[in-house]
Amino acid sequence: MKLYIGNKNYSSWSMRPWVLLTQADIPFEEIMVRFDAFTPDSQFKAALKAVSPTGKVPVLVDDDLVVWDTLAIAEYLAERFPECELWPHDQADRARARSTCAEMHSGFTALRGACPMNIEAHLPEAGALIWRDNPGVRADVNRLVALWRESLEKSGGPLLFGNFSVADAYFAPVCTRLLTYALPLPEDIAAYVHRVCGLSGVKAWMDQARAEQDFLDFEEPYRLHR
Repeated sequence: MKLYIGNKNYSSWSMRPWVLLTQADIPFEEIMVRFDAFTPDSQFKAALKAVSPTGKVPVLVDDDLVVWDTLAIAEYLAERFPECELWPHDQADRARARSTCAEMHSGFTALRGACPMNIEAHLPEAGALIWRDNPGVRADVNRLVALWRESLEKSGGPLLFGNFSVADAYFAPVCTRLLTYALPLPEDIAAYVHRVCGLSGVKAWMDQARAEQDFLDFEEPYRLHR
């Protein structure tokens, strides 16, 4: 299998299936397509349009099958590798896990917009201003706290549904955002964030993101240079 991704420092959508594959020890070939721009004439769009109809990352290619969108990729991998138990075994837990992923997929727009993923950066000053001035971000973080706390209390931890699942991979980029911008979290939720970032697959992505050293000004609203 081949997984097409963008820059590890910035591409939150790419991070999800990469972490899922890596943490589950599923072999794949990584193909990184650098973000130069997102205009129709960009090299990024040209490279991806040759693979996927959307021209976006991530894209999973398995023989002649092309799967795009993170949720579709996660579902395909769960069916292709049932022994990895990427979704919880219990039916009710699976439904809740899918609901949490779908909520992330379509929601938390204030947090995602105001705090773009930037693993290499440490931006507590920007985070403090965002937290003070953006009620949407505060509402999104409060929803994350409630959502994660409910899952952790039901499962007993250490991860959202006990063992590692798609849900933890799906929220891994959010965990990095919370750290980058030093947004305030209750102690139990901060502990979950650090557990996720300590997973071998997540740590590998974060280490490689820090090593990229590829500054893209259009991805950096809070820094003019590294």
